[in-house]
Amino acid sequence: MAPRVVPVPCLRDNYAYLVHAPGSREALVVDPSEAEPVLAALARESLTLSAVLCTHHHHDHVGGNEGLLAVFPGLTVVASAHDRGRVPCTTRTMNDGDVMTFAGLEARAIAVPGHTLGAVAYVIDDAVFTGDTMFVAGCGRLFEGTPAMMHESLSHKIARLPPETRVYCGHEYTQSNVRFALAVEPDNEALQALAERARAARERGEPTVPSTVAAEIQHNPFLRVAIPHVAARYGAADPVHVLGAMRAEKDDFR
Repeated sequence: MAPRVVPVPCLRDNYAYLVHAPGSREALVVDPSEAEPVLAALARESLTLSAVLCTHHHHDHVGGNEGLLAVFPGLTVVASAHDRGRVPCTTRTMNDGDVMTFAGLEARAIAVPGHTLGAVAYVIDDAVFTGDTMFVAGCGRLFEGTPAMMHESLSHKIARLPPETRVYCGHEYTQSNVRFALAVEPDNEALQALAERARAARERGEPTVPSTVAAEIQHNPFLRVAIPHVAARYGAADPVHVLGAMRAEKDDFR
């Protein structure tokens, strides 16, 4: 059976994720930006924590590491090998393609630079945890990487996972991402449907995650940069140029 994933809202709009195998009381957490909400979720779910997986070094994804380690001494804290020394309390590092087992779950690391140079996504069974590399209908800002890196990470790595793969991202940005995506593709019916689902979910106080790889290919503009009518908006056929121009436009979009 697929692992159970419990989104844990943190800070203003972050998500950490508890992940555990059905029937197991042992869990791992992805991107704990703060310890207290994670500890509260563990208590509600009657789970114990054995590992922390960090997608990148930004504080709003690793700020809870020390607090969790204080409660669970001996906790395994995992980060990209590139981020060695940048992620607090790291005990193990992973490179692109490495596979390790935590809380009885096999996790495969995929290097996805773009937002940061050390960004990594974790594939666990039918789920991928993308941090700030890919959001629902969006992607992260290019703080350290280049458009070419982000294009490779999105279109040649994440988008090539099985279509049914569940996508869990680092922030609740869906509604703002959809507004921008509709400016790029106003006639995209998948986007129009996503806008309605996201509105309804947020009105109910529910997350808009997970998405799926198949859905993102249909509505995420940063995965659609090679489509002629999208590329034409930016006056270029090269998808890397289109992604760079699109991301720059998104940076200033209100």
